[in-house]
Amino acid sequence: MCGCTSHRYGDAVGRLRVFVNGYLEITCECIPGCEEDKLTPAAFEKHSGRETARKWKNNIWVIVDGEKVPLYKTVLLKYYNQALKTASGSHKSNNGQACHRDEFICCTRCNKERRFRLRTKEECRHHHDALADPNWKCSDLPYDKITCDDEEERGSRRVYRGCTHSAACKGCTSCVCFGCELCRFSDCTCQTCTDFTRNAKA
Repeated sequence: MCGCTSHRYGDAVGRLRVFVNGYLEITCECIPGCEEDKLTPAAFEKHSGRETARKWKNNIWVIVDGEKVPLYKTVLLKYYNQALKTASGSHKSNNGQACHRDEFICCTRCNKERRFRLRTKEECRHHHDALADPNWKCSDLPYDKITCDDEEERGSRRVYRGCTHSAACKGCTSCVCFGCELCRFSDCTCQTCTDFTRNAKA
C-alpha cells in the first residue's frame, strides 16, 4: 500500500509494485472504481492532486509499522536506483533518469495498440524487433499474456507514457531518445542500428 497526500484533497492511496528491472508501477485506489492503473510514480503523484509535484520520491509514502514513510527513506527504491546507475549517460534526462518513454505498436490482426515499456535493454529489443515485424500481433507480446480478445488500453491511460518530466508528456527531450546503447543493437542489421554502431565506433 502506498499513497500521496494533497493538502486540498487528502490522501490518495494505491498499490505499489516494484519490478526487478527497476520499474515502479502504481494502481490507484483513491476512490472506489478508480480506473487509473499501471501509473508511474510521477503520474500517480500528479493524479493525486499533490500541490508540489515532481518530487515523488518525497511525496509518495508507504506504511511502515503504521506510519507514513516517504519512499526515499525505504529500501523499496533499491532496484530503481540500481537501474539508474547502470543506465548510460546517453539515454538519461537531466535529472539522471532513463529517458525512454513507453511506446505503442498496433496489432496487424485486431488493430489494437499495445504498450511496450522501454526501461531495460531487453525491453527495448522486444520493441525494436516488434517494430520491424510487418506481421506483429498481440500474442507476440513477450511479457504480458495478451490476445486480440483483450481490451485495448483506455485513451485516458495511454497518455501516461513514463516521462520523468511530465506525466502526460507528448514527447520531449527528457523522454524521447534518438539512439543510444540501450535501444540500438550491434547484432541487428537494420539501417538504424548499423548507422548507430558505425558512428559509435568512429
